[in-house]
Amino acid sequence: MSLRVRWRASLKLIGVVLKWLWVPLTAPLLLALYDGTQVVPFLAPMVVTVTVGLALERISSNADVHVREAFLMVALTWLSVALVGSIPFALAQNGVLAHPVNALFESMSGVTTTGATVIVDFDAHSRAIFLWRSLLQWLGGLGVLVLATAVLSRVSVGGAQLMETETQTKDVKLTPQISDTARLLWSIYITLTALAVVVLYSLNVAGVAPEMTLFDAVAHALTSVSTSGFSPRANSIAAFSPAVQWALVVFMVAGATSFVLIYHAATGDTKRARNSSEFRFYIGALAAFSLTAIVLLSLDAGLELSGMATIRHAVFQVVSIVTTTGYASTDFNVWSSSAKALLFAGMFVGGMAGSTTCSIKAVRWLVVLKSLRRNLYTSALPDAVRPVRLGESVVAEDTIRDIYAYVLLTLVIFAAAAAFVAVDAARVALPVSEFEAMGAAASTFLNIGPAFGLAGPLANYESFPASTKLVMTALMWIGRIEIMPVLVLLTPTFWRS
Repeated sequence: MSLRVRWRASLKLIGVVLKWLWVPLTAPLLLALYDGTQVVPFLAPMVVTVTVGLALERISSNADVHVREAFLMVALTWLSVALVGSIPFALAQNGVLAHPVNALFESMSGVTTTGATVIVDFDAHSRAIFLWRSLLQWLGGLGVLVLATAVLSRVSVGGAQLMETETQTKDVKLTPQISDTARLLWSIYITLTALAVVVLYSLNVAGVAPEMTLFDAVAHALTSVSTSGFSPRANSIAAFSPAVQWALVVFMVAGATSFVLIYHAATGDTKRARNSSEFRFYIGALAAFSLTAIVLLSLDAGLELSGMATIRHAVFQVVSIVTTTGYASTDFNVWSSSAKALLFAGMFVGGMAGSTTCSIKAVRWLVVLKSLRRNLYTSALPDAVRPVRLGESVVAEDTIRDIYAYVLLTLVIFAAAAAFVAVDAARVALPVSEFEAMGAAASTFLNIGPAFGLAGPLANYESFPASTKLVMTALMWIGRIEIMPVLVLLTPTFWRS
């Protein structure tokens, strides 16, 4: 039986993406020239990505891109960009990134906006390398915006079509109207990033944060709006003043908010945000987790934090984890078990659909809770008809089943990954507790970044064996693109039916 997937159409679109990947590579190249550091690590991938991109683009196909081709294109695009993105890390031959597995891990962590790092020796790497790390995350966040709006919401991946219900986006097909959607998203994304640069560097100019250089402002603007978490500083955001941390809270919250709602708010339509049940749930979750964290830290006598410091670290770390950014304002490894358990639970929440955030996302949890409440109601009144609603729209029963399946699949993959991390660590006699294994698995699969123990907020993933890092790399890839576009490729039905 012949293949039923128009794979040439998918590869052609991947070629278009790779062909233009040389453009963001020019920024670290120019910085390397300015600093007098290595330029070959950036020139080589430019040649590779343009050559491969043009070759794939020549695979002529006038076939339309439908669901199967979209799945194949989405999965392979993220993998291809991660492979190209790892070349500068490997060619620089500095520190632990010289190892191919570490280079691929760091690149996949970047393009999936995870923020998990293997870097141990931050001083061994040039500013150009750190800029490339930040750009990978910024590009990954932008790519997910287009993916969520123009692809996943059209192919009903785990209830992602609900983004249209909550934000009332226009009916945009894969082609040719996707360009209009992309331009709108780019404009909002670029504007937010530029605003973050201005705000962060203005703190330096005002003398409030002298440690926030222009380079730091750019690097953290790129990774805060994209809810990614890479920092060129070994101590992450703990290296900066409280003013910087509060400013980043604002941009992390914005990055995890639906960009469609941000667009309407920017044009004066704030009613749409107020009426969005997902937005209210998202803000409510941040508030509830933050208040709980403040209480737990206040009760921990061993921390010896002032009242304002307690509030700041609690709010910052909750926002960082729930929005899946992964910055660290302090070493929460030393927090109480209850506080760390709260952060662990926050990993599974996520921000809004149609944003740069990862994890399960607020809209899915909202539907799960509403459907559970509906089921309790109909259990007491079997003859009652009570649909699940988001705003004024009724959620289809098929969509509810899709969401339950997605959440269940997420939890199953997480459990299997946690077991693998624990077993593989025991194989090499690496001291990793069960909770630390669960944290590392959840953090990579849900694209959070930091975890606990060896993979803590001011630590890294370098000490894990290569086999674990390869599995974590696959987890980041699968989790970032909503699981299905990767797993469906493994089914014979996808290719033959």
